[in-house]
Amino acid sequence: MEEPKMVSIMVHDKRVDMTGSMYVEQLDAHTFRAVENELFNPTITIGTEFLTRFNQDGHHEIVKITKMSPYTTRRFLLSQSVPAADYQLLGDEITRQGGYWQVDMGGIASVSLPVNCPLDLDEIFRIFNHWPTEIKDED
Repeated sequence: MEEPKMVSIMVHDKRVDMTGSMYVEQLDAHTFRAVENELFNPTITIGTEFLTRFNQDGHHEIVKITKMSPYTTRRFLLSQSVPAADYQLLGDEITRQGGYWQVDMGGIASVSLPVNCPLDLDEIFRIFNHWPTEIKDED
């Protein structure tokens, strides 16, 4: 079986009425796996697999989520007062624990941890007396 290839596609999700470019692994002609967290769409996080069809604009419109992400993802607004090296230490530990982290727009961090990961972000924030604002999804 051939390895999935990484591509950048324009994805439209009509559930949140959003279109954006993102990197994915192409599993077949219309099935993709997210290789990053979509900043403005909390449904599409790293590891999520989805089926698409082309819409009238020629974008990949999500038809169905075929597999949920194996990660739990939380988003935070980072403070400029915390040294970048401290964030890098946290990022290194997230990676060691099998997780993934990314920073978008210079200050929005997405942290994705395996579902049963023992790493407790809230405890780490408490120890370092750093309480970044968490961005919660609207229900």
